[in-house]
Amino acid sequence: MTEQKFPPGWDAARVERLIAHYEDQDEEVQVAEDEAAHQSQDQAVMVVPLELVPAIRQMIAQKSGS
Repeated sequence: MTEQKFPPGWDAARVERLIAHYEDQDEEVQVAEDEAAHQSQDQAVMVVPLELVPAIRQMIAQKSGS
């Protein structure tokens, strides 16, 4: 089994808390959260080809780090 790697500031306990948070939500709360994300004025949700995802993640990381 390979060792899991986490982003800076993350560990297995934080991942478990995140999983529990979403698993404990009922469907109504999940839908409301998704709808709120789509109505955000400062963020965008879009579908992109999978082969572009690594480049997009790198651009976001660069922007977040500046």
